[in-house]
Formats: sequence, C-alpha cells, structure tokens
Amino acid sequence: MTKLMTTTEDLMIMLDDMLREPTAFWNEFYKERGKKVPFFVNAPDENLVQYFERGLLQKGTVLELGCGAGRNALYLAKQGFHVHAVDLSSVALQWAKERAMEAQVHIQFEQANLFELPLKENHYDFIYDAGCLHHIAPHRRLQYVEIVQKALKKGGYFAVNCFAENGAYGGSTISDWEVYRQRSLQGGLGYTKEKLQAIFNAFQEIEIRAMRPIEQPSTMFGLDGFIVAIFKK
Repeated sequence: MTKLMTTTEDLMIMLDDMLREPTAFWNEFYKERGKKVPFFVNAPDENLVQYFERGLLQKGTVLELGCGAGRNALYLAKQGFHVHAVDLSSVALQWAKERAMEAQVHIQFEQANLFELPLKENHYDFIYDAGCLHHIAPHRRLQYVEIVQKALKKGGYFAVNCFAENGAYGGSTISDWEVYRQRSLQGGLGYTKEKLQAIFNAFQEIEIRAMRPIEQPSTMFGLDGFIVAIFKK
C-alpha cells in the first residue's frame, strides 16, 4: 500500500531524501584530522572575537549550531559562556570533546539533527552558526529561522558565518528551484548581504560584512569568500 504524505513534516522528509545524506558525509569528512582543511585549525572566527571586543556579547548561555571540531565552542566557554554545542557528526564531536578536555573547559556537546532537536523557548543569550546555514536546503530555511527565533531570548544575539556567492571555498549561486532539479546544493549555497537581510528580516541587523582573511597560524580564524552577520532579537 502506498503511503500518503499527510503532514508538512512528511513533505520535508521527502525533500530531504532528494539531497545528500548529511550525517554519513560529515562523519567521513572529519575522519582524517591531518588533511588540509582550513577550519580544522583550533582558533575562533575573527568576527566572533570582534563581537566580544566590541562589547556586544556578555556572559550567558550560548547555542552553537554545527560546532564541528569545537574551535568556536572552546572560545565561547573560555569567555564564560555556558555552551551547548550541536553537530550531526559523532566523529567531529569526538574531536571537539578531546579539545575541550585538553583545554579543561566544560561544554555540553550533543549529536543531533537541528530539525529534530528539542530546544527550550527563550533560553539562549546568543546563538552562533559558523557554517551550518549554507548547507541548509531551501525547504528547511524558514524552519531554521523559526528555531533560532524560538530558542533565542528577547534582546539576545544571533550570528552567522556562511559562504558568500562564488567564494573560494563554495557559495553556489543556483536558484532554490535548481537545487531540486539538480538534487544538490552544489557543495553549499552562497549568500549576499541582501539575501541575509531578507531571510532574517524579523531581527534587528547589527552588522553584515565580508569575513577578514587571516594567515595561519594565528589566534583567530578568517577566510576570504565568507560573509558574516550579527542580528539582535
């Protein structure tokens, strides 16, 4: 008997199924720690450091979406935040846990799909995404914004670091329609200032700019071809 789609979530799952299965991909991606991947370094994003230096962020509770090997989670914990760091990849999280243990900081790591994650409403002072958004398929984008809106406290900050269009490391300019025609995000969707303003129009824009490239080794991380933004609820 053919199963009928009866809910919006049924439709979402069907569309998810048209695209790459993300958990297996990211587990394989993080297996070889020695390969030359720029963000495998253990240094926080330069924009994240700047937000602290400008006094935008204070101690509180933070949710990091797509924390990877934990470089930003470690920095946030060292600044006095209570950190809840989430990623799909158990392999990435194992690396992150080892780094946290070495740094002697406490971080609540959780392996989960963002769209299946039970989050407390109005709970977080800050939500940070350093590479999750550009891997979010168009049909999940509104849900992503709703999750951030729901979980963030009034007056809290949300910041994102994502591919700029036609960047050196990714940033496909294909349309949302074309994603499903090709059944691919082409390695990650690219964003512009105008696109981010449209997606996060329910928030107050604080700053949107290009990420500053930083030569490694350094105490901060930055790459050409990325766009960073911070908003306030």
